Amino acid sequence: MNTYKIRTLFCVVAALMPGGRAVFGQEASQPTVYLFSYFTGDGREGLHLAYSHDGLRWKALKEGRPFLEPRIGGKLMRDPSIARGPDGTFHLTWTTGWWKEGVGIGIAHSKDLIGWSEQTLLPVMEQEPKAVNCWAPEIYYDEETDQFLIFWATTIPGRFTETADPKDEKRNHRMYYIATRNFKTYTETALFYDPGFSVIDTFLLRDKENDRYVLFLKNETNVPAPEKNIRVAFAENAAGPYGPASEPITGNYWAEGPSALKIDGRWIVYFDKYIDRQYGAVASYDLEKWDDISDQVEFPPGARHGTTFAVSPAVLEKLMALEAGL
Repeated sequence: MNTYKIRTLFCVVAALMPGGRAVFGQEASQPTVYLFSYFTGDGREGLHLAYSHDGLRWKALKEGRPFLEPRIGGKLMRDPSIARGPDGTFHLTWTTGWWKEGVGIGIAHSKDLIGWSEQTLLPVMEQEPKAVNCWAPEIYYDEETDQFLIFWATTIPGRFTETADPKDEKRNHRMYYIATRNFKTYTETALFYDPGFSVIDTFLLRDKENDRYVLFLKNETNVPAPEKNIRVAFAENAAGPYGPASEPITGNYWAEGPSALKIDGRWIVYFDKYIDRQYGAVASYDLEKWDDISDQVEFPPGARHGTTFAVSPAVLEKLMALEAGL
């Protein structure tokens, strides 16, 4: 038996301990690999996946072909976010449309990232008839409360007028959320985060060492001058409340779609440099001092706004077997 198979067997066994619970989340103590869910173009192709062994060099699976095509809402699958639950099931959320056709979010489920359930449109802002969009939903499993949080950006004209652009009432976003334990019943939609400026594209991780939650976010300010950068905020609980947003951590890039991993004690935040049409990254050991490592990362051509997550090598092995036609 070769070294890779031994490591795979070890990780499969480790993933089922204790109590038959699978490894999930962004940080694992056992050998692991990383997956990246993303979209290309305008999002009509659907869900793409890439993998990495070091969190720096990412390679597309299925030779860049999509794993799942959009069937609901505006027939888009932008900003795909995937989280794995304690039973090993993967849960996917995504942006289904730009404006009114997308005032809801998509959701689907899979045991192996290959076969998927029927796609469902969750009308999360139906109680707000003035809501103009639901953008970039993220899903996060909160171990502390044994529930999933789903949060996204929405503009409701007439709200938060102190930061509104009088020339564009559709772009004054705040983050909202729902929670569920079974994907059958959900809490009522509630405000998730108001940093005092227009905000989109949040990504959540737990900082276990410091017993806190870390929220990466995009400052989407348009007036009086555009500020398109990634910042970070902290909270004692996954659902908040979150404190003030930090200063920008992504330098002078126009950045969006942050996702993050913690590998060997180092936090890596990936982001879509959407003006430059490429991916960038910054890294930190303390979530305060950040180094630009954009020249160290490689992503599939055309990759846009994705989510990173850790899996066992057994998950990747099955995906690669599909690619090889085995």
